[in-house]
Amino acid sequence: MTRVGTVQAIFRYPVKSTAGESLDVADVEARGLVLDRTWAVRTADGGIGSGKTSRRFRRLDGLLTWRSGVADDTGGPGGPAAGVWLEDPEARRFGAGDPALDEALSAAWARPLTVEHEAGTPYHDDSGVHLVTTSSLRRAAELTGGTVDARRARPNLVLATEEDGFVEDGWEGAGLTVGPEVVLRLGAPMPRCAMVDAAHRDVAPGPRLLKTLGREHGTFLGLKAEVERPGTVRTGDEVRLLRG
Repeated sequence: MTRVGTVQAIFRYPVKSTAGESLDVADVEARGLVLDRTWAVRTADGGIGSGKTSRRFRRLDGLLTWRSGVADDTGGPGGPAAGVWLEDPEARRFGAGDPALDEALSAAWARPLTVEHEAGTPYHDDSGVHLVTTSSLRRAAELTGGTVDARRARPNLVLATEEDGFVEDGWEGAGLTVGPEVVLRLGAPMPRCAMVDAAHRDVAPGPRLLKTLGREHGTFLGLKAEVERPGTVRTGDEVRLLRG
């Protein structure tokens, strides 16, 4: 095992493709962080609201100006009793599953929208957990000539690392212990989309990032990861790389 850094920040996004919440501690289950991306905005044709349009997703510009969180983190199944809420840009807060939330979203986009709990297929795009290192964020900032806020990459874990460059590129396929309990299996680099440049709640505008990543790093920033051993993670936890 090789020590590679510590957990600098933990983020969770209870409603997919919205701004999320910063946590000091989070429970991690086989699926990922408990209550992470368990709800999503759905369009009338069954699409999942996102920053892009694809077979599964429907582009809804402005979703990142809405913020989601959990009022009562019970670690339960993520239904209304778990306290998941969504807040509009005017700070009006609605509980997930409340018809008033569907009405507010539909009015904001002038089209029928609903917020629905995950059923069957996970709402995650590519992996249960997403991580990025401060080394990569510093390198991205150097390439763009400005500060890159970690929240633009929408990670679950931000790891404080001291090496230079896109350090996690060399970690693909390895294991990662996070604190005394959680073990992740690191996957492929995370391809970025237009969401890294989208207007974002509580995040100051920064330099355009997607074009720079496309030119300098194949559009990649951070790594995909899956949970091998559940547990609890905390900011400040030591992170170690497991090879072989």
